[in-house]
Amino acid sequence: MEKDTIEVVVAGPEHEKYVDTILDTIAEAAKVRGTGIAKRTHEYLATKMMEAKAVIALSKSDGRFAGFSYIETWGNKKYVTTSGLIVHPDFRGLGLAKRIKDMTFTLARTRWPHAKIFSLTSGAAVMKMNTELGYKPVTFAELTDDETFWRGCEGCINVDVLHRTGRKYCICTGMLFDPEEHLPAKIPEDVLARIRHLEEIEAE
Repeated sequence: MEKDTIEVVVAGPEHEKYVDTILDTIAEAAKVRGTGIAKRTHEYLATKMMEAKAVIALSKSDGRFAGFSYIETWGNKKYVTTSGLIVHPDFRGLGLAKRIKDMTFTLARTRWPHAKIFSLTSGAAVMKMNTELGYKPVTFAELTDDETFWRGCEGCINVDVLHRTGRKYCICTGMLFDPEEHLPAKIPEDVLARIRHLEEIEAE
């Protein structure tokens, strides 16, 4: 399968039908890796789609789910996370994870250009993509102190490590992108148009 047969777009309300498949794919991937994951509900991911805070990848030929990620704001929108990056096993090896990561990163910089973007990950591939985008490894103290964010880690099998260390570190590595250290983002017109469209739907 060629990578140009897969479409990567900002998700909207019409994509809620894929949420259960997304959750199952994330859970299976965590089980295979033997790593922890913050559990999310159907309603949570559906809301991300309705708020134009998610990116989805679909096969152009038959509409099959191929990949997903979402973003969230914390600490009065001073911080943004890109989370839940997943590629369905049928579509791996096509560079799709990077396409999704690049899109969520662009989406975050478009909507909150002055926010610091951070990531907690235990995956080498995600660390590599983050580094290429300009993220730097940081201590957890440099991330948001928003308690709502940290409560999201309670569903992870490694949360006991986070508790034992007083939230100073865990299995995941903290990585941070500071927009003040980079030039303004170049935002593709199709991404801007999609965001405007979804914001109009939400306002109705």
